[in-house]
Amino acid sequence: MKNELQNGTRRELDGKSRIFYEGYWVRCYKPPSESLEEKKKLIMRLTRRAFHHTEQGINTPGSCLAMARAAYDAETDPARKRVNAAMLAGALFNRATDIFTSIVDLERRGIAIGPDNELMKQCGDCFQQALDLGEQVKHFSGEEGVDELWGEPMKAFLMPIGEFYNTRYIKIAWAMRDIERISEAMIEIAEVFGFKGFVPAITAYDAICLQVCDTAKYDPDNFQIWPCYVATREALMELCARRSSESDLTMRMLDDDAYRLERAGMDLIGYLAGTRVPMAKSLQNFLDKCESIHLRKRVIEGDAAATG
Repeated sequence: MKNELQNGTRRELDGKSRIFYEGYWVRCYKPPSESLEEKKKLIMRLTRRAFHHTEQGINTPGSCLAMARAAYDAETDPARKRVNAAMLAGALFNRATDIFTSIVDLERRGIAIGPDNELMKQCGDCFQQALDLGEQVKHFSGEEGVDELWGEPMKAFLMPIGEFYNTRYIKIAWAMRDIERISEAMIEIAEVFGFKGFVPAITAYDAICLQVCDTAKYDPDNFQIWPCYVATREALMELCARRSSESDLTMRMLDDDAYRLERAGMDLIGYLAGTRVPMAKSLQNFLDKCESIHLRKRVIEGDAAATG
């Protein structure tokens, strides 16, 4: 069935409007009417969401833009300069939002602001500079940048609202795909290492995270989905906190590393469900660690067989 469907196909499934992308039926919502007021609300919501999922300390007020830029220009240490770049990017995003809010206020007073107006150009320039610095901004886990998430306020500024909504759905589908890839890797570890109770717990966590990923926070269904997510995560977290009872030190260390890797996978799935965009670097790092621990287990078991 997946091969027969075209990306962008829409259907009502179980009473919910959904759109098909990359093998997944993603929950879709009716976009608001096209107006500067609605665009302002969307940009502000996306900007808050970007700061919510990124590292601490970079939500710099737009009024501090000049200070943020001066500090960035003056810094020479590479590690500190990256943080200054992220703070400058935050100031630019907030300045752009401040300008756009002023534009909407002027329109509300009957003063038309066209796309060629200097305020519009300045707003777009701030968004572009913030986007250019986006590679310096990390996810709050510290694992990697989240360029796809960081660029969304600018896309909302440039695109019609309905078109922007459509760009979101394919990113959600990619995030759902990656959630399932991580879950499969976690289940494989649980089966290879004989971790009891993990497979149903991971399966349940995967299922609820897919729902979290494609359900808007303002959706009434979220009041059932989110508590289920928290309870399912807590149950899996309790399993991940286990430690090995192996008498052999080498095997005990290996098992404990596998438990920690399961916890890392659980966390990464949660990050993907929250950001609703792919995190390619973090995904590959996790899959590489899974491959490494399987190799370690084969080597240790081979050595034990050889000496036994």
